[in-house]
Amino acid sequence: MVVASGRSQRHVGAMADKVLRQLKDAGVANAKVEGAPACDWVLIDAGDVIVHIFRPEVREFYNLERVWSEAAHAPVKTDA
Repeated sequence: MVVASGRSQRHVGAMADKVLRQLKDAGVANAKVEGAPACDWVLIDAGDVIVHIFRPEVREFYNLERVWSEAAHAPVKTDA
């Protein structure tokens, strides 16, 4: 998972376009994209790699780094 920030909606959109072009050039033609029209948060699902590109305010609001770090330290429940 890659988490990045752009400075504005235009910057987020340009970064997403560049990532999509590079994925296509690398042979990953079936990447799925969410959020491109608004460009507040663009999610690119390239299969093994997920790319999140945020505007700074949106990244701070959702705080994915905290969510994933808490999940990594959560106890694992087993049926045993």
